[in-house]
Amino acid sequence: MTIQPSDNILIVDFGSQVTQLIARRVREAGVYSEIAPFTQAAEAFERLKPKGIILSGSPAGVPEEGSPRAPEILFESGLPILGICYGQQVMTHQLGGEVRPGHETGEGGEFGRAFLTVTEDCKLFDGLWKVGERHQVWMSHGDKVTRFAPGFRVVATSDGAPFALIANEEKNYYGTQFHPEVVHTPDGAKLIANFVRHVCGLAGDWTMAEFRQTKIAEIRAQVGKGRVICGLSGGVDSAVAAVLIHEAIGDQLTCVFVDHGLLRANEAEQVVSLFRNHYNIPLVHVDAEELFLSGLAGVTDPEAKRKFIGKTFIDVFEEEARKIGGADFLAQGTLYPDVIESVSFTGGPSVTIKSHHNVGGLPERMNMQLVEPLRELFKDEVRALGRELGLPEVFVGRHPFPGPGLAIRIPGEVTKERCDILRKADAVYLEEIRTAGLYDAIWQAFAVLLPVRTVGVMGDYRTYDSVCALRAVTSTDGMTADIYPFDAAFLSRVATRIINEVKGINRVVYDYTSKPPGTIEWE
Repeated sequence: MTIQPSDNILIVDFGSQVTQLIARRVREAGVYSEIAPFTQAAEAFERLKPKGIILSGSPAGVPEEGSPRAPEILFESGLPILGICYGQQVMTHQLGGEVRPGHETGEGGEFGRAFLTVTEDCKLFDGLWKVGERHQVWMSHGDKVTRFAPGFRVVATSDGAPFALIANEEKNYYGTQFHPEVVHTPDGAKLIANFVRHVCGLAGDWTMAEFRQTKIAEIRAQVGKGRVICGLSGGVDSAVAAVLIHEAIGDQLTCVFVDHGLLRANEAEQVVSLFRNHYNIPLVHVDAEELFLSGLAGVTDPEAKRKFIGKTFIDVFEEEARKIGGADFLAQGTLYPDVIESVSFTGGPSVTIKSHHNVGGLPERMNMQLVEPLRELFKDEVRALGRELGLPEVFVGRHPFPGPGLAIRIPGEVTKERCDILRKADAVYLEEIRTAGLYDAIWQAFAVLLPVRTVGVMGDYRTYDSVCALRAVTSTDGMTADIYPFDAAFLSRVATRIINEVKGINRVVYDYTSKPPGTIEWE
């Protein structure tokens, strides 16, 4: 980001999949934060002039040759530092302690739920934990601190980590072997809030309104007098991005809504109505169903689908840009979970889970620069920004809908017939969810049309039709998710309606898989 509040926290990313959750917890404490990869941390430190530093986890191991290190300028700064997991280990190593692989200690690693015991008081525990108490935390480490650096003391231990939390309060250095940023550490957010407020002394008065103004200034600085086209997908992400960008640059923005034939029922009408009638934002509505479906014919690999859809979106956008006299920028509603699953958010060594059409699917020859104002946010933060911008609740509160649309909810080949079948089943499912008053309690719910046919009996006739899977999950940020526990009566009612009302489906199943190990979408 090019503009930032003077009270801020620098988060050094060593490649953890959950580094952005640290930034999220800091923001929840009312403090601005910015992530920088360890390779650029010194530069970010000079630019930001932060009031505190947090060192992230990592898939690497400190004892490994060539593993990441923190710039020495951070330890020379005199600023408070919180090291998390790998961050604790690398701080220990660089300050003169010892870290060894778990297999060398004979104890192995520590993964999942654990319980630590508070052995001494420290500032991180103010108003939260007391000596002698046991608290649940989330561990995920193979290496271990075997000797802490001079000046540190142990303030909490666990069965698998004798140095579960260490502190050097003379220098305001703290290290947690567990991950306070994840929801599986129930008091983790409060520990991080204690660090940024009690240890770093920050007021905690940063808000989404401030984020809005910061982003508007950034968009204006990036775009200048250039023209921008924004791809609308029908979801909340692209809608919020479009309204934010329009607030920044007005009629320099033209929205392009590509109806690729992979949308939910009545999707196109809702999007066009909102932007043409409510916001009066210039909108081009492109009917590209034949283009997309013909290109998807015979394609069954999920990554190939995503790549084709991403490339074809850009082709359509570039063509529309030429029609309006050229555009210099393409705006997208890319969010952080999209980025972290596709590529490392900050260029660090994280692992790719899957590509997203607006991240990993962009062709190299794209002739426009990207504007992605939501790239650092999670879904619920985008909703908060949408409310800040005054978007109608019908859009702000919508369940997420992926850019590739129904294509990734139809494993196997995508055809118009299969899209029509799925659209009807999905509409029935969502109608029943709304009727039951469950829509807002669920993060995301949708139907999936499986490439499986089964024998059934309807009346006196044998059927041989498709299987429909129902998916519903609860989540706060999309990074992890649990299944929604519908009662049997609800599922039975939905299954009966779908089989009776949707020709082509004769069996309905419910997906009981959490994330991880599954993803929310099926492809």
